[in-house]
Amino acid sequence: MDLILDQIPAGASILIDTNPIIYFLKNSNSASRYQPLFEAVQQGRNELVVTPITLAEVLGGPARTGNEVLLERYEQALTGGAGWRFVALDAGIAVHAARLRARYRLKLPDAIQLATALAAGCFAVVTHDRDFSAVTEIPIIA
Repeated sequence: MDLILDQIPAGASILIDTNPIIYFLKNSNSASRYQPLFEAVQQGRNELVVTPITLAEVLGGPARTGNEVLLERYEQALTGGAGWRFVALDAGIAVHAARLRARYRLKLPDAIQLATALAAGCFAVVTHDRDFSAVTEIPIIA
């Protein structure tokens, strides 16, 4: 079993931060660490939760290059693909993000990610970002 999957029970929802998705899409050196998680989602073992922050950041690459076909493909996958759940930002998440931002001195995008994970009932947050190191409300898998 993989180090990431060892920490996540079958059937659990996980908020996935932007960097692991970009690593996977670009097939970067860091992609192999997250590959088993994406395979687990394809097999129906787990669900990945995505926020508007991640959607905007992932779509930034295709938008910069003017690749509308790729932009639409990524949008469809992240907002409605099998094993993926898009959670929109609402007032409750925004208020919770403000509190988390103050408590942990997080950047606003990170606070929104964390508040969304908690609101969506996620088991953990998978990220490549060390800014979450002090968080205690939910497991951070980095």
